[in-house]
Amino acid sequence: MEDPGGLVGLQGLHQDLLALEASQLRNVDRLWADLEARVNEFKQLLDKPAKNETSRKALSAEAVTIDEVEYTMNDKFREAAAQLADTLDLDELESARLLIESGEDVKRLDRSEAASAIIHFHERRLFLLECMRLLLKQSHDLEGAESVRDVACQLIGLILEAKDGPARNGSLYTQKCLNAMVGIEKWLQSLGERHQGNMAMGQTARTEYTEILEFQQSSLAEQHESLGAVVTYLIKAGRTGVEDFHKLLDYLPKLDRWNSIAVHYVPMITAFTSQFGSPDGGGVLREARMLNTKILDNKDKAPWILRNLQAATIAWWLSEYSGWYIEPPTGSPVQNVNLEAEAQARSEAFSHSLRDGAFECILTICSHVIPEEWYDPARTGLIDLLLRDSVPLPDELPLYSAHFQQLIMEQLETFVDTFVANMPDTLRRFKFEEDDQRKKLRSGVPMDGVTEQAFHLERFLMIISFAFGHRADAAQAFWGDLDSNLYGFLQWASRRQSTPCVSAFCEMLSSISEGEESAGSAHRFLLEEGNAVAAKIRRSTSLSWAQIFAELSLYTSKSREQPMTNRSTNHYGGKHNQDDINEPESAYMLESYLRLTTHLCGESAEVRSWIMTQPNFPVLEVLFQLCNSTVPNRLQACAFKLIRSLLTEKSVEIGMTVWTSLDHWVSGAFFPQNFPRPPKATTPAAWAEEVTFSAIAGSFEQTCEFISLLQSLVCPAIPDTGLNDQLPFPETLGSAYRMAGIEPYIDFVFDRIFASRLPHGEDQLQHRIMTLNILSFAALCLRTFNEDLVILANRSTVAVDEAMTTSSLLTYVRLHPFSRVMEWMFNDRVLHQLFASAEYEIQEVSSASPDSPLILGLLCTIEVMNLIIDLQSTYLDIVRPLIKLQSAGRRHAVLNLSLASFEDTVALKLDLVVALGLYSGVGNQKLTVGSLELLGKLASSRKLNIQATPGLNEKLYGNRIISAVEQHDEIDPIARSLCRAMDFDLREISQGPSAPGWTIKSVILDFLIHCLSVSPDTPILAHALLGFACKGTTVHLEEGSLFDEKNSLFHAVLNLAIEYPDGNGESLQAWALGMKQKGMQVLSILWASPLTSLLTMNQLQADESLFALFLKQRTVGPHTVWDGRSIKDSDFSYTESAEALEHYLWYRGFLFEYTSMAIRLAVGRRASSLLAKIFSTLLGSTAMPDGEQIPNPTVFDLFDFIELDIGGSISSPQLNYFAGLDFSISTETGLQKPIESFDMKMIHETIALRANELRKSGRFQDANEEQRAGEEAQRILHYFQTENSQRVLTFASLQTTRAWAELLILSIGTCSLDPAGKAAMILQALQLITPKLEGYASTNVRHAIDIAKLILALLFQLDFEASAFDRSRVGDVANDRLFQVFRTALQAVNRPNVDMQLREVLYKICYRYLGGMAVVSDAPVRRRHGIQTVRATGERTMDVVCDDAFGASAACRISALLLLDSLAGIAKVDKSNYVVDSLVRTNFLQVLVESLESIPRELRQTNAKDIPILLSYYETKLSLLLSISQSRTGAVHVMNSGLFQAVRRSGLFSVDPDIGVEIDNPEALAKYYRLLLSIARVITSVVLSRGTQNQQTIESAKIFLTENRPLVVSMFKRQARIGGVSFDDAGVDIEELVELFMLLIALTDFLDVGFVHGYLIDRNEANNVFSMKSNGIP
Repeated sequence: MEDPGGLVGLQGLHQDLLALEASQLRNVDRLWADLEARVNEFKQLLDKPAKNETSRKALSAEAVTIDEVEYTMNDKFREAAAQLADTLDLDELESARLLIESGEDVKRLDRSEAASAIIHFHERRLFLLECMRLLLKQSHDLEGAESVRDVACQLIGLILEAKDGPARNGSLYTQKCLNAMVGIEKWLQSLGERHQGNMAMGQTARTEYTEILEFQQSSLAEQHESLGAVVTYLIKAGRTGVEDFHKLLDYLPKLDRWNSIAVHYVPMITAFTSQFGSPDGGGVLREARMLNTKILDNKDKAPWILRNLQAATIAWWLSEYSGWYIEPPTGSPVQNVNLEAEAQARSEAFSHSLRDGAFECILTICSHVIPEEWYDPARTGLIDLLLRDSVPLPDELPLYSAHFQQLIMEQLETFVDTFVANMPDTLRRFKFEEDDQRKKLRSGVPMDGVTEQAFHLERFLMIISFAFGHRADAAQAFWGDLDSNLYGFLQWASRRQSTPCVSAFCEMLSSISEGEESAGSAHRFLLEEGNAVAAKIRRSTSLSWAQIFAELSLYTSKSREQPMTNRSTNHYGGKHNQDDINEPESAYMLESYLRLTTHLCGESAEVRSWIMTQPNFPVLEVLFQLCNSTVPNRLQACAFKLIRSLLTEKSVEIGMTVWTSLDHWVSGAFFPQNFPRPPKATTPAAWAEEVTFSAIAGSFEQTCEFISLLQSLVCPAIPDTGLNDQLPFPETLGSAYRMAGIEPYIDFVFDRIFASRLPHGEDQLQHRIMTLNILSFAALCLRTFNEDLVILANRSTVAVDEAMTTSSLLTYVRLHPFSRVMEWMFNDRVLHQLFASAEYEIQEVSSASPDSPLILGLLCTIEVMNLIIDLQSTYLDIVRPLIKLQSAGRRHAVLNLSLASFEDTVALKLDLVVALGLYSGVGNQKLTVGSLELLGKLASSRKLNIQATPGLNEKLYGNRIISAVEQHDEIDPIARSLCRAMDFDLREISQGPSAPGWTIKSVILDFLIHCLSVSPDTPILAHALLGFACKGTTVHLEEGSLFDEKNSLFHAVLNLAIEYPDGNGESLQAWALGMKQKGMQVLSILWASPLTSLLTMNQLQADESLFALFLKQRTVGPHTVWDGRSIKDSDFSYTESAEALEHYLWYRGFLFEYTSMAIRLAVGRRASSLLAKIFSTLLGSTAMPDGEQIPNPTVFDLFDFIELDIGGSISSPQLNYFAGLDFSISTETGLQKPIESFDMKMIHETIALRANELRKSGRFQDANEEQRAGEEAQRILHYFQTENSQRVLTFASLQTTRAWAELLILSIGTCSLDPAGKAAMILQALQLITPKLEGYASTNVRHAIDIAKLILALLFQLDFEASAFDRSRVGDVANDRLFQVFRTALQAVNRPNVDMQLREVLYKICYRYLGGMAVVSDAPVRRRHGIQTVRATGERTMDVVCDDAFGASAACRISALLLLDSLAGIAKVDKSNYVVDSLVRTNFLQVLVESLESIPRELRQTNAKDIPILLSYYETKLSLLLSISQSRTGAVHVMNSGLFQAVRRSGLFSVDPDIGVEIDNPEALAKYYRLLLSIARVITSVVLSRGTQNQQTIESAKIFLTENRPLVVSMFKRQARIGGVSFDDAGVDIEELVELFMLLIALTDFLDVGFVHGYLIDRNEANNVFSMKSNGIP
């Protein structure tokens, strides 16, 4: 991390202070420590050592020491430092230091060294000032925490040296700031002259030089603003003296430019007037009187260059200074003073200041500091009227920051309060004078030099509206105390108002009535004034509801009587039409009434309800009458806006009522009486609709507000259940004269306005606002369509038609605005305008405020495109064919039939992809999220990722999207911006998921994961952004690229995956683990793909990422805290704690996969040293480059997750109201959901539909029953949420277990340990995992299977002949561990309800154990233990094994038989009859023998592909019979079970090879003879075991030989090659079969002697030969 003194540390400090201001800082102590460490920097503030000869000479030396580090400098660096010193007028050595410090910014900013240094220099100054400002604000924040305020005050004391230094240190610091402001002003003037010189020279091209010049101007203006705020807070904190005010007053007359620089002094001026001009400040009367003399005398003696600012200063001063004389003062300062004369002088001075433009100046400042980003013609027009003769402020420098806006409004709030309180007589006087002036002007009475009315009161009212606007807490000063001066001012100002005053008063009343509480107070104020008017009829009217309603009603009635040709559009200016209104400003007065009513209705439900229920004022009727064509456009727009405000938090009833009224109005119901008649061929309603829409489209205001009204009407009603199953309008709307629905309104919006008017009209601001409104309407129409209803209707058990609020699903699909809007979205003209709405210059987007029309419109454009892509399949495949079938040609088609999808249009406008990539890096959270979401969908589209046609430019060959971005050379800029967004620090981490940076990082990773998952093996945009060079179908790394320099997005993701924390010290956090998991998932896709695997693994190896990852691992256990909860907590499964565990498991699994990949790569490259280092890390010790060994968790420690009890199955809730619902249709899988889980949204919708169905059927008899149904619904949702969580956790744990098992097996198989060491490692692993097998055998089958497979693999890796198993203490431990494995496996087999697949693996474990223990040094003891263990588990074990040997799957049958075979072999050696007795007891042996007769039939009935495993089963079965028959007891039971009879009935030996074996396949023939051989072994073994003295067996064998004599003779001939017949060419070996026949012949005296290999043998020798053969001895 960077040094705390660096720029990054200063930026972090600024972030902390902002978080502290927002009460979101968690580590306040760290903030105080950082601030204390920077006290000296704050003391120096903007001190800038100038160029000097000493530093210049020092720079010319060969070696220079900077910050105690000696640097050797070349000529290029010296020249750069000298140029930088000239540019910044900075000390040469400081310039060199700056170049060194900013060296890392060159690549990040993609700028030259000099430009980066300049940016670094100004950013440091600005952040330092902003930190000082925030610290001063905290020290003076009386509403903040006292502890924070106290520490902030202490730090300010250290900076100002106020504790130990002189008291005037605050003044010295203030003078330092003021001098810095003057210095900046000179610097700005110099830069401005340089800029003008460039323009004069014709240098208009945008180069780095001009960009840096503009940057310096912008940054210096911001620094000047911050200095103004710093000084203001110093004044308010009482750390300045009156001499500072004098010095400021001495400088202000020198200001010669009326711009934002001058405005930066306004907070200081007002703060000084409050501090030293008010009795409540820190000054005394004597000083105040001296200041008063200076301020007022300067007006004439030393006038300022900026006379308007001087007039405003006088007004501010007098409003505060007059407070000294509210109560008659006493004492020396006022002795022998005529107070009345002074009061008169003050009043006159104030009046003069007004005439000099004091209020115009203040109002100009207000309107410039808080610019109108939205088009508000009424407010703008009123302000233009009030400022028509004032000097405007130019927009040559950056806009004011939000904190400065708040500061200046707070100061103006103080001015308003003091002026009303201290100068009421002056206020009353100029109102009286204005009224008198207005009367004389209207009556034509001449006045000296006065030709137009002054609007001082109106300006003051507008100043109040700015000062209190959007500051609800401050506005409570008007309403909190009804006896206060401000409330009295409201009552006074509301009376006897002129028309302009009414407009200004309405604006002011709106600004102080934000929020439900203030709006309610304003409502009651208007009611009280109305009651006062009714009680005192003789008194002049006041502004009240009664007055507003009366004026609106009167105007409406007149408008209906006027001919259409008398329509007036007069607004303040232009010729006045006396027939329209009685005063020139009446239109604005009515607008103000409507605007005020709109505001109050939008803020207060009480006001909406009251207005809608007024019997004498039918509000909808009046408003729609105001929308007639005889009414000025702006009044119509205001009427639409008021109707829209009535729809705030609308109910269904209100929405339907307004829709009905609107449609009546559109169809001509409210037309004036003298409205022209329609043409003969047109119906009146249709003609009225056309006329109305044409009139609405006539002006921007009407159109914009009408579309906003439609948006409010389409918005779902309150309460919104989320089901969206109801149409937002009556189903029969308009059916009297056209097809029902709102299709004409949608066509008006998209055809007449969006596609036709927008491309050819409107200024820039109006165009953006209109685009925003239209696309907001489109997004709402698309977003509120519930496509799940169609799915539920087809797949669920809910009767959707009966359950939904709309009459039928067909009606819903046909009439919902979604269908028509989607149709327009596939119209060529609409698409052209939609794409145009997404194209802006990136510089303009970057500089726009987040709530500007540009940004909001861009967000809506992106949202609409996202919705189109998501919903196009539903529309094109389901909705459109259905509507086409229903409309039967009555619907005018507007879509382009050649467009099969939205991506077809994007393919022709790939610049959109470039723009989205650039938008994602501007730092706006919402814009980044939306852009990357859309970019991910486009970048992963198959249609857009087809290969571009190769041309002359090789870079164009490949992916079309990549080619489009590369054509604009924007790959690296986009990647850099994403890399910057991936940076993180402790401050951001401390904010957790609430930090904007966290959200942006998460979205970037989601984008990469989505794109790479869809197309991991084909180069796409994600690969290019990660840093890979894409060419054709391959990727590579380019020298000098961001990837090569380790500055790529790939490296940013890697750094995040390794270094990002997993939580705090006490708890693992879901948001942190999720970030790490996503980073590892991106890397896993890359290393798993053949396209990028080698490049990725090489880079990871070069960065030694594996060892860094192991060093960062944290082990967990049952008591680990996951996001504040233990895994044992009851609510763990349905909270973020479960998400934390899921992310942890996936992250750990990716680590295991990566380690396995690294081992394979090292083995393939024969990198023995790397392999040894990896293995050392796996065993718990990582070697650092300097040779130090650092401990880390071992591979066994990282199996800790297996100890976590994820939980078993949960019981489903008992259902009553929702019984019978099939929730299985709600399951889904996807890229982010590798396992099938329940869609909670669809489950919620299913429940909501059933609840509607029950409600309609009358099932809910009362509220209690409906409440019980709601509780049952919550239980269902809780159940499925828990089920989802457990499914995902179980699957994640399973996959991680498999990855760990693979890693362990791979590590053991490739490690260089000796056999004893390898055996010890295997035994350690077995010790770790064997208990888990025991625990999971009956509770978690999939885990148990994987663990059992791992045990089996480990056993096969184990060398049982190793020294670890010798007779010793170590050997005993090893044998005991293996015996524990065997016993655990047997016990698991013996458990009830054990899965068959698991039993198969358990049988193999036991088989491997028994086979391995046969070769250890104390094998007899181990064999006895084996038989005893089987006996100890009870008869059930043998029963289960025997059942599986016949009734299980093929693989399980073979495994069971192998185990029985091993047990039988051990029993034979130990002379135990337990196994045979068990087989006889279970009748297994009888069935086993009898099954031989069905072998031919089974072979014929089995598919060819299953023959090999069936033959393996037969071989295993016969091997078991052979083992059993090798003991006398076993042979008896085999013989008694009908061995010879079963063989005879099978017919396997009855084929005469001389006649021919009908098998043409040599391989099959070999298998046939091997089968005969296995049966012959069993027969021979039985004969040998029973002995020649057993005549029954001998006779049976003779009969066998007699019956199968042809086969026996044929085998002899082939073995002896008699007659040229042999199987040698077919690869069939019959030698052993012939020998077995010879043994049988010899044993049974079938002939007198037997021949084996040409030798004569007797019976005893035959026994020995067979014993050797059966044991594999040749």
